[in-house]
Amino acid sequence: MRRILLPLVILGLVATACGTATETGVQTVTAQDAYAITSAPPADLVVLDVRTPVEFSEGHLANAVNLDFNAPDFSANLAKLDKTVPYVLYCHSGNRSAKAAEEMRTLGFTEVYEIDGGILSWVDNGLPLVNP
Repeated sequence: MRRILLPLVILGLVATACGTATETGVQTVTAQDAYAITSAPPADLVVLDVRTPVEFSEGHLANAVNLDFNAPDFSANLAKLDKTVPYVLYCHSGNRSAKAAEEMRTLGFTEVYEIDGGILSWVDNGLPLVNP
């Protein structure tokens, strides 16, 4: 009995872990990977910049929408967004976007690509900005 039970328990844990990873839909990607996504975007892609409006005005990714992570209504506004469309998410260095990504995971967003290192990584890789 013990020989049969252990493999079944392991199989159950693997299936649960795999299901959880698929359901969350949040991935950390390099700036180059994010550039590839934004260069040939799906029709419904949202590029979400969670920096302050001042930071946003100093330069941002093309077609980005600004939703200030530090604003008191950030969570409420984030919850209003369509959870079924793909997002490319970034901030300045990756701290705020990591927290936003975790919140998006909790809210059930299905496809989120968070840029590792934020816009700093984007710029370090020589990728284009709007309003630099």
